Amino acid sequence: MAGEAVNLAGQVMTFINLDPKTALCVAGLGFMGGVLSGFLGSGGAFVMTPGMMALGVPGIAAVSTNLAHKFGKAIVGARKHAKMGNVDAKLGIFMVIFLLLGVNMAVYLQKAIFDSMGKAGSNLYISIVFVVLLSGLSAFILRDIFRNKSGQSAKVSGGTVLADKIAKINLPPMIYFKVANRRVSLWFVALVAMATGWLAGTVGVGGFIGVPAMIYLLGIPTMVAAGTELFLAIFSGASGAFQYALNGFVDIRLVLLLYLGSLLGLHLGANATKMVSEMQVKFVMAIVIGLSAVSRAFAIPKYMVDLKMLNLSDGLAGVLDLLATVTLYGGAMLGVVLIINYIMRYVRERKQSASYAQSSGQ
Repeated sequence: MAGEAVNLAGQVMTFINLDPKTALCVAGLGFMGGVLSGFLGSGGAFVMTPGMMALGVPGIAAVSTNLAHKFGKAIVGARKHAKMGNVDAKLGIFMVIFLLLGVNMAVYLQKAIFDSMGKAGSNLYISIVFVVLLSGLSAFILRDIFRNKSGQSAKVSGGTVLADKIAKINLPPMIYFKVANRRVSLWFVALVAMATGWLAGTVGVGGFIGVPAMIYLLGIPTMVAAGTELFLAIFSGASGAFQYALNGFVDIRLVLLLYLGSLLGLHLGANATKMVSEMQVKFVMAIVIGLSAVSRAFAIPKYMVDLKMLNLSDGLAGVLDLLATVTLYGGAMLGVVLIINYIMRYVRERKQSASYAQSSGQ
């Protein structure tokens, strides 16, 4: 079995032919993922993991490659957010131990599925996880946005009603986190961290659960949750990538191409957080997450056909594959366009304010 696993891993490493067009697509994925990660503290793998899968990279290789890329990118992003005061290092340190436990569990399960069901089984598993979690999370965030717009805000003293109820549960040890200005039981912190680690090892990102969970369950301010998640991503990325690399699942060519695009995008996204409201961050998050879920839902029938669990005509399978690609890239591009629009609006307003102040002074 060990020899078979190594052989399968070797097939993964040589699966995709990196011609100029494919290389450009991978770098473009990196740029869009970098913008979204810098802006949301998460979100890059919503685009990069399924995006690589759409290009023909097996899911387990896409996940492991994204984790390797995520490690270096997270260092840059966390440093940027730390300078802006958005990283609660104490919270991050307490979460790291449980985060790594979750990553180890996910890598073990992923490898077992790949060894027993191959590429199609791994792709199906990853896609189902994406659809179930992302669709529910997107609906939850949109509900929160509409509640705020209708004046039925669930926010109380920097957190949500649920977060405030959790904070009142006196389950020792209770810990106070200064930057986030929250006091909460370590057990709830551990639960969020393990879930984040498991998802990071499963789909290449844990922030889409980690960031909202810190906001809605622990009551961490949105910007601090985003910055702290990038701090955690340094450890989940390094641990997951190392374990997958031992089995030959990391393609260094893809890692370098993702870096090429994402480091530029990361600076753009992180700087944009200084120019927007928390509601705008949540709105972009809901759109990107929701369309990523739709994209993976369209991709699932193809993997089921490969596993002989479903019969579809070639025409219908092609249409579903096209819809999966369009919704994936469309959602990512829409998110990036919204972020750039927020930046431009902020710059225009600053210029108008400066012009008005100058004319008033005269």
